[in-house]
Amino acid sequence: MPVKVSVIVPVYNPGPYIEDCIASLLRQSLPPDAYEVIFVDDGSTDATPARLDALAAEHPHIRVIHQENSGWSGKPRNVGIEASHGEFVMFVDNDDRLGDEALERMYDYGVANKADVVVGKMAGKGRPVPVELFRRNHPHATVANAPLIDSLTPHKMLRRSFLDRTGLRFPEGRRRLEDHVFITEAYLRADNVSVLSDYVCYYHLKRDDASNAGFQRFDPAGYFHNLREALDVVERYTEPGPLRDRLLRRWLRVEMVERMSGRRLLAMPDDYRRELFKEMHAVVVERFGPGVAPGLRPGQRIVAALIREDRYDDLVAYAEWEAGVRPRAVPAGVAWRDGTLRIDLTAEYTTAQGELTVPANAPAPPADGAPRDLAEAASWLAAAAGDGFDSATVDLIVRDRESAASFFQPVEVTRERVPAEDGDTRLVLRATATVDPAEAAGGDPLYGGLWDLYVRVGLGGWTKECRLGPAPARGPALPQAGIVADRVVLPYWTKQYRNLSLDVDRAAKSLGLHRLTPADAAVSDAETLTVALPLYVPDRTQATLRLAGASGRTVDRPAVLTPADGVHALLAADLPLRELRNALWRTELRLAGGRTLKLPLLLRVGRTHGAVEVVRPSPPGMLRRLLRRARRLLGELLGTRTTTTTRRA
Repeated sequence: MPVKVSVIVPVYNPGPYIEDCIASLLRQSLPPDAYEVIFVDDGSTDATPARLDALAAEHPHIRVIHQENSGWSGKPRNVGIEASHGEFVMFVDNDDRLGDEALERMYDYGVANKADVVVGKMAGKGRPVPVELFRRNHPHATVANAPLIDSLTPHKMLRRSFLDRTGLRFPEGRRRLEDHVFITEAYLRADNVSVLSDYVCYYHLKRDDASNAGFQRFDPAGYFHNLREALDVVERYTEPGPLRDRLLRRWLRVEMVERMSGRRLLAMPDDYRRELFKEMHAVVVERFGPGVAPGLRPGQRIVAALIREDRYDDLVAYAEWEAGVRPRAVPAGVAWRDGTLRIDLTAEYTTAQGELTVPANAPAPPADGAPRDLAEAASWLAAAAGDGFDSATVDLIVRDRESAASFFQPVEVTRERVPAEDGDTRLVLRATATVDPAEAAGGDPLYGGLWDLYVRVGLGGWTKECRLGPAPARGPALPQAGIVADRVVLPYWTKQYRNLSLDVDRAAKSLGLHRLTPADAAVSDAETLTVALPLYVPDRTQATLRLAGASGRTVDRPAVLTPADGVHALLAADLPLRELRNALWRTELRLAGGRTLKLPLLLRVGRTHGAVEVVRPSPPGMLRRLLRRARRLLGELLGTRTTTTTRRA
């Protein structure tokens, strides 16, 4: 079979962090003879070379190339390109990992859309990744119609013939931003770029020791020299005008303004941030014309103007104020409806002094130029929030706590101006989000794990995230767990902060099944067992009732869950009582998705056909003795004598 994809992994002293990468490459859904993995060891001095050689000896589709250390990732990637045989090449870092179906999905998507570059959805665990780019699939994306420029890491799939036709390769040597130069040129020269957003293809992971190359402090002068090379690529392949300004704005925003903003700036030592500020000022004055900064959001324009005007002290003062501006999202109601979770919430921005308010007649911020002082900056931003309130946005995101995979959910938003003190106005966003567990993960069901809910609020030039919570002390009440898409979904408040999260297929005791009593079950003359379960189901759901006897024998019976009163699901299963006579049977419910729910109910079937009783298991022996003792002591305290009989089951 021809090789569809060559995966190129530059390697340098990853230690144990390479194991997740290796495991994800071996789990790919593509057949092993349809892809190859090329590890390019860039002079590692740890045990990795031997580990990779042993791996290659076990797997024919894995190769290892050893070379002297080149100083950075550019040369190893180029060596991998030259050694590759695949129709496409995919670049993966040695401390990241792929989704299990990433290669197959990206390859098929690229072939279907005749793409030279395929960008797969990313999830960041401790590392930032683009969000807006992956709201939806973009089969035919360009830098003009999609925010491609937001994703400049090398973790893409590129057609090998495109690389050969253009001669495109990574800059080599000890340097930074070689991926910016390479990917920017790829975007600008490709016949088509396709963005796959309905499956997480790439997991960008922060090491526990924070030793990823991208986290190391860099030399400001060298870094911004390399940044100018990326700007050169934009200027080489675009004409002066709005598109070029928009592309250049990416480096002003991400590499300069965001580094010089809020908590990120304040976390750096003063001497280092002064060095950064000096280099940024030089680039802004040299390379960014008058059309670049005005396209930024109001707060970003203030930072850019302070950099251009060389006002370092004012920049720090503004960062201290801006660090206190945060969104707040409060849940107002959570309920199951038609198989979905409907979540009502309110959201607004707050400052260190309280809710963000808009004063009457606040001046609008200019398109360019810096405020005279902090008070004027705050006034400009409040005015921008009021002027743009009609287009303010709220997004609900469900995020897998383990992998950080994130998915947007449908939201309906209303906007309300609430009078505040002194004639000011609060800007309050009210929203109803719909989480459908059957398709919330990019069209697929939510898989097992813990899913945290985040709210993304766009207002006045800010777009920031926060957790959904904390819940008010007296509510809202949460609904019971639901069975949707053959998965058990439990909404719950986190213990420490009372934020809203979803437990999918993990909860046990908190489902409320332990409170079942024999009164919740019945066996009809037609030999049908019915049990009212404290679970929500939207419609008829097929399951299996398993009966387990003391001898180890098991009997499986088809079961059906149906909605009862909106609070309970009614379990019904026919019993072969002739086969169950003279025995005690434990019960559990098995869902089609694989989850097993143990029921605290036993079936006692007598010798005579039809003599069946539903009972609860007796407590374990020690607990049973403690209960007897407690009852005896209670009787002595009350001056009465209690007689306890315990039925063993």
